[in-house]
Amino acid sequence: MKFSELFPKAHVIADLTAAAKDDAIREMIKHLCAAGALPKVHAAGVEKTILRREELGTTGIGKGIAIPHAKFPGLTGVCGVFARSVKGVEFNALDGQPVHLIFMLASSPDAVEAHIEALRKITTLIKDNDFCAFLRRAKNLAELADLLREADDRLRG
Repeated sequence: MKFSELFPKAHVIADLTAAAKDDAIREMIKHLCAAGALPKVHAAGVEKTILRREELGTTGIGKGIAIPHAKFPGLTGVCGVFARSVKGVEFNALDGQPVHLIFMLASSPDAVEAHIEALRKITTLIKDNDFCAFLRRAKNLAELADLLREADDRLRG
C-alpha cells in the first residue's frame, strides 16, 4: 500500500482542535468515520482499543510525534488518519513534550503484514527531519496532502 493511499487528503486534519490525547484520538476517529474510511458502528470499539493500547505505553515517541495504532475485529485492511496540531496535544510523550504530528492506524487483526508495513513507512518518514519540518510548517490542508502524497517518492529514494 502506498503512503498516499493510507493517508489521502480526506484522511488529513490540518489543525486538530483537541488538546488532550483521548480527545485527539476521538477527533481523529470521528474524522475517519466522516471520510467513510471507518464504519461508524466500529468507532467506539476502535477508540477503546486504541486507548487501551495507550495504557500499555504511550505512542508519543518524542520530537512532537505520536503513532497511536490498534487492531480491531470487523475492520478490513488498514486505515490511517494524519493530524497536525498547531498548538500541540498533551500525549504523555516519552520526552514530555506536546505532540504536533499524529499518524493513527486502525487495522484488521488479519492485516498483520499491512499493519507492520504501514508502521515501517511511518517510522522511516519521521526519521527525516526535513519531512517533519515541512509537515509542521505547511500552510493548509492542501500543502499537507501534497507532502503526504510526495512521501511515496521519499520512501523509494
